[in-house]
Amino acid sequence: MKRGIVMDFYFDSPYISGLFIITVLLIIAWWRIFEKAGEAGWKALIPLYNTYILYKISMGSGWYFILLIIPFVNIAVYILMCMGLAKSFGKGIVFTLGLIFFSNIFMLILGYGSSEYLNS
Repeated sequence: MKRGIVMDFYFDSPYISGLFIITVLLIIAWWRIFEKAGEAGWKALIPLYNTYILYKISMGSGWYFILLIIPFVNIAVYILMCMGLAKSFGKGIVFTLGLIFFSNIFMLILGYGSSEYLNS
């Protein structure tokens, strides 16, 4: 049985390799963000716990991430988290908008950039 063009694209090895490379870069970026904020970097490897830590870094309490399961509330909480994360690293509104709309790119900038965590 022949696969379709879409299936060939998604299961092609360059596509899978690219996703793997991007995922590794993002995990390393989260690791570095956590270390800049005084958390252990290995916490970036654990699903859900890493989100808890990210919300703890940006909003003071990690339990806000529970609100992500509530429709429409999750959008507001995510925007507040992006605002808090940008503020925690001394960034302004433009960086906040970047985190909201292009989160992976701006997480890489936070992780690999020279910005320092300002809250203690």
